[in-house]
Amino acid sequence: MKNIVLATAAAIIFAPTLALANENPHNKSNSVQYIGPVEVSTLDTLLTDSGMFTEKDVVVEGHLLRQIKSDTYIFSDGKGEIQVELDDDIRLAQPIDEKTKVRLYGEYEGGKTPEIEVDQLLIL
Repeated sequence: MKNIVLATAAAIIFAPTLALANENPHNKSNSVQYIGPVEVSTLDTLLTDSGMFTEKDVVVEGHLLRQIKSDTYIFSDGKGEIQVELDDDIRLAQPIDEKTKVRLYGEYEGGKTPEIEVDQLLIL
């Protein structure tokens, strides 16, 4: 009888853990895959507003030209260049190079060295 009570208590305690174990935060199969129009910013427009306290959400399209650090790159949209920092959660199924066109979603921060902190990268 004691074993049955312990087994039932263990099942009740571990049931929520097992239910959540299959949820993978990196699994994008359940995410929305919108393919309609997106308002894309140009770097020349962004760089005109590079005040120290400037912060705004942006979407830019172009190419990652070269890697500076493990998570920092130089990005170009053909009209300008800016430093971008990729979030640690970004994972790609395929390698990319300077010819791969990408769309970056992130936050533009002005200042001495303007940059975009990228939350999501989409290969176009």
